[in-house]
Amino acid sequence: MAPLLHVLNGPNLNRLGVREPRIYGGASLADIEAMLAARLKERGFGLVFRQTNHEGELVSFIHEADGAAGMALNAGAFTHTSIAVADAVRSVATPVVELHLSNVFARESFRHHSYIAPVARGVICGFGAHSYWLAAEALIHFYEAEEA
Repeated sequence: MAPLLHVLNGPNLNRLGVREPRIYGGASLADIEAMLAARLKERGFGLVFRQTNHEGELVSFIHEADGAAGMALNAGAFTHTSIAVADAVRSVATPVVELHLSNVFARESFRHHSYIAPVARGVICGFGAHSYWLAAEALIHFYEAEEA
C-alpha cells in the first residue's frame, strides 16, 4: 500500500476560486486536490484530502491522520485562534507542515501569529496553490529521510 499524505483544510477554504481571488488565487479546492493527487501518484503516495468549517471536526481529522506518512495543514483562521487545533497537532506522531496560500506576514497583524507553527515541522506560505505542492514535497522529504 502506498504511503498516505493527509491534506487538511479549515474554514472557508471550500470557497477558494470565488473568495478574494486576488489574495487566494483562482484555483478551487477541487483543482488543488486534483493536482496533488496526480503529482503524488507519480511519486508513489496516496492522498487523503479533507475540508471542514468546524473546529472539532478538524481536530478529529488531525487525530485520524496519526500514523500517516505526513500531514499538510491549512487550518485557515483556526491557525490564529485555535489552541485545540494546536493541541491536536501536538498529540500526533505524524510530521505536520502548516501551509497558507497567501503570505500571512504581508497581511493584517492578527494573521502574523500561529498557534500551529510552534508544533509543526515547518511552515510554507505565500505561493498560492503551489504552497500545497511545496508542503507535500517537504513531507515526502521527511518521510524518505526517516525510511532511509
